[in-house]
Amino acid sequence: MTVADAAPAPLDAYTPRGADELVFLPLGGTGEIGMNMNLYGHDGAWLMIDCGVTFGNETTPGVDLILPDPAFIEPHRDRLAGVVLTHGHEDHIGAVPYVWPLLRCPVYATPFTAQLVRRKLADAELLDEVELIEIEMSGRFTVGPFELELITLTHSIPEPNAVVLRTAAGTVLHTGDWKIDPTPIVGDVTDDAALRALGDGGVLAMICDSTNALVEGDSGSEEAVRDSLIELIGRFPDRRVAVTCFASNVARLDTIARAGMAHDRSVALVGRSLWRMTEAARATGYLDDLPPFVTEHDVGYLPRGNALLICTGSQGEARAALSRIARRDHPSVALERGDVVIFSSRIIPGNEIAIGNLQNQFVESGIEVVTERDHFVHVSGHPARDELIQMYQWVRPTIAVPTHGEVRHMMAHAELARACQVGHAPVIANGDVLRLTREGAEVVGQVPAGRLAVDGTRLVPLDGEDMRFRHRMLWNGSAVLTLVVDRDGRLAAEPQLTAQGLLTEAPEDLALADQVLDDVEDAVAALPRARARDDEELRETARRAVRRALRRLLGKRPPTDVHLVRL
Repeated sequence: MTVADAAPAPLDAYTPRGADELVFLPLGGTGEIGMNMNLYGHDGAWLMIDCGVTFGNETTPGVDLILPDPAFIEPHRDRLAGVVLTHGHEDHIGAVPYVWPLLRCPVYATPFTAQLVRRKLADAELLDEVELIEIEMSGRFTVGPFELELITLTHSIPEPNAVVLRTAAGTVLHTGDWKIDPTPIVGDVTDDAALRALGDGGVLAMICDSTNALVEGDSGSEEAVRDSLIELIGRFPDRRVAVTCFASNVARLDTIARAGMAHDRSVALVGRSLWRMTEAARATGYLDDLPPFVTEHDVGYLPRGNALLICTGSQGEARAALSRIARRDHPSVALERGDVVIFSSRIIPGNEIAIGNLQNQFVESGIEVVTERDHFVHVSGHPARDELIQMYQWVRPTIAVPTHGEVRHMMAHAELARACQVGHAPVIANGDVLRLTREGAEVVGQVPAGRLAVDGTRLVPLDGEDMRFRHRMLWNGSAVLTLVVDRDGRLAAEPQLTAQGLLTEAPEDLALADQVLDDVEDAVAALPRARARDDEELRETARRAVRRALRRLLGKRPPTDVHLVRL
């Protein structure tokens, strides 16, 4: 995979040269939710924490994945000591197989996260090339000039870790994603003793999750969701029940499986990502005490009251299992009138329309839909305000740097940090180079922080000409004109026009096409012979004639191409 038309990288002006210098540079995940990619610079070297993606939507046609552009660090990859992954969510690991060929450095992860990364690398045929180093939970290790320690936290996936960076310039805590859950179901509880000890030793800066900084109280416990879901599923003894959740929430998968056991239901996994996640979990010691899951191919043999399905597609993804079931084009699974679908998840901002359409499809088919508005079926994996306050009481940093949130979340987080007696709480953006010192924090420069799109088999700039052209076609259609002319530029055959997304074979559209072609013929005929002999002049004249005619007739300005054949 190659990067097409990438912007030139800036000069290596921001690499800290001395052991007393430390900078933080987010390339993704600051001012937004998703695409986490963070750099720390110290003593002539760089360390990357997380390497994630976000997903395309209706504004990025043809694009499934979007990731931060590592153009700043790529030319200086000899100074990139390694990539440390905090946990296994796609917005923290999903870009690894795409950007590793550009970076070619060691990758560090705990066992469960490493299992997920191995599968991605195998799919990309990179497994034998990447140096993937497993670090045990609470492990200590050295990467370049950085002395690192992992601190166990809780989140909505196994093995979430904060990363402690110890340098001569000071100690930084990079939290990754986290919450405080006293009963997380799967995995260990937050290691508050390690956080307290860290705070007692002095922390220069805490780079911290802001997702729920506007939410009062706490995020809630997985154990409470378990009790609620078991009770809820028990209300439908004679109906088939499908539950959709984030595939990475292994604790939720465990809960749904135990709800099935409590009500004598066989539990089936419907969706490839669910199977991948459970395979990774079992390979690293999770879900060991659960019976095997039923495959989607066997669901049809189960009585309705004895089937409990776990389905991918909680965010309305068109190709996920739940959307296919709703459209009735899933090859193995069908729901009938009276069945129940439980959305055990939250709506990620931007997915409201897709999820609403999906739920409407079920309701129109007589299938009952239960969401977090109707019943207690979900808790967030990110800290609400009370949990943020608790973290600041434990860690007591000199500087708080909000990340992993939109600007409104980060502003609220910074205000809360100041209320917790943190003296410096800068709100920065992707590409800002933030110097961290005992006197405070200062933005000392900016570097490009662009976006790359996974477009088929290529990585291309999201704001590049390819994507801009596709956007114009999305809103305006496209037009292609074929001209056959003699050596003097006079028409040797009737022009041919194709206007995809604008004109069809309907009689009224064919009449409009004739008007466009009349304008083209008039424009070409009006060209002086010398100009008509110039291919570029002739093409541009014809192109302008097509665009002007389509604008006059249809009010559209499509991208227009002219194929010129000169006899």
